[in-house]
Amino acid sequence: MSPELVSILVLAVVFVIATTRSVNMGALAFAAAFGVGTLVADLDADGVFAGFPGDLFVVLVGVTYLFAIARANGTTDWLVQAAVRLVRGRVALIPWVMFALTGALTAIGAVSPAAVAIVAPIALSFAAQYRISPLLMGAMVVHGAQAGGFSPISIYGSIVNGIVEREKLPGSEITLFLASLLVNLVIAAVVFVVCGGLRLWSQGAVSGAGTDAGSPGVAGPGDGGPGDAGRGDAGPGGGGDGTRTATAPAAVATRPDAPAAVRLTPPVLATLVSLVALVVAVLGFDLDAGFTAITLAVVLSTAWPDDSRKAVGQIAWPTVLLICGVLTYVGVLDEMGTITWAGEGVGGIGVPLLAAVLLCYIGAIVSAFASSVGIMGALIPLAVPFLAQGEIGAVGMVAALAVSATVVDVSPFSTNGALVLAAAPDVDRERFFRQLMAYGGIVVAAVPAVVWLTMVVPGWG
Repeated sequence: MSPELVSILVLAVVFVIATTRSVNMGALAFAAAFGVGTLVADLDADGVFAGFPGDLFVVLVGVTYLFAIARANGTTDWLVQAAVRLVRGRVALIPWVMFALTGALTAIGAVSPAAVAIVAPIALSFAAQYRISPLLMGAMVVHGAQAGGFSPISIYGSIVNGIVEREKLPGSEITLFLASLLVNLVIAAVVFVVCGGLRLWSQGAVSGAGTDAGSPGVAGPGDGGPGDAGRGDAGPGGGGDGTRTATAPAAVATRPDAPAAVRLTPPVLATLVSLVALVVAVLGFDLDAGFTAITLAVVLSTAWPDDSRKAVGQIAWPTVLLICGVLTYVGVLDEMGTITWAGEGVGGIGVPLLAAVLLCYIGAIVSAFASSVGIMGALIPLAVPFLAQGEIGAVGMVAALAVSATVVDVSPFSTNGALVLAAAPDVDRERFFRQLMAYGGIVVAAVPAVVWLTMVVPGWG
């Protein structure tokens, strides 16, 4: 049995054990990385550690630390109330606001994980207070980031267009951008309907949207569709009984236990300034989101230690262990050539259309655990030989590969999915993880086939 096949089988065993024995998958993956790396791939400890995602570790710790402080001093409550006022109490619009916001950030040049790191904690705090499915809100944030991710001036768009130019393939920047935008928009609409978005519309507007952030007549327990993770916890400002009263003419709902409006106290004001500073530092000066968030969190902790005392304990440590362990093992797979081995095996198939759909699936599966940019950079050159035959349009193939490799970032093992998982307050985190994994699996299974049928088979470009 080849070393590459052994490494894939070990990964399957890790999934089975983690699912059936409730062992942290990250811890299992670290053990697997050590075993496979030393016994099969002949790597030393440094070779195994080379796959450790240090940048993602810092981002997860820094962002969850900063927003734990923001939750403790009431800043997230203030932001939620401001969002309700912005949409005139129409809670159903908030997921779409988050979709548009992350899409705009990535379209103008923000790295996708940076945009998600900024928006996801606010969006998930809103979901907790208003008992909106966290899967719905998290998916809207991630798909929004990918919707804008291939604009001609974006990071992803610039990278893919550069690869296309380097490989001397026909390209279309606008087609690539619109393909990703439309696919993610359609998926977001489907998720919105399936996860209870229509029920949010039917409940109307929030009573007193300018004065409180209570849990107004929105989806109650059990109304959030299949993604209603942690629905027994209404989160700050939400009781679990779903009680509401409505005034018929305006279809407005209110709750008697809604908290009072959060005032702009010095800690809240300082935290808001810190969040703005995070956005400016990451988007304007290209500073690392994780280090910047930790630095701001330390400043706030020093100024107001009472608000920040428990924040370190609220960092999503189980999520950090899970994600870093799995990605370390994926790094071992990359180091020993497993990913290249699989891609080259597919690229050698003599049927171009079959090779195209298999490359899309490899891109989706690998990208669910590893770098989307890295897998695009590896797979597009592998497609060059059969693209040169002229049986498949290069523009459609590149767009299909790009979409397949990025739309799966809702997976909890990807950077964006991990940020959503870590940012969600007041949820059963294991249950939410399973929901993200199941949803990511559905996307991996369905989207590559759909984009292949709609972009590759018709022969775009």
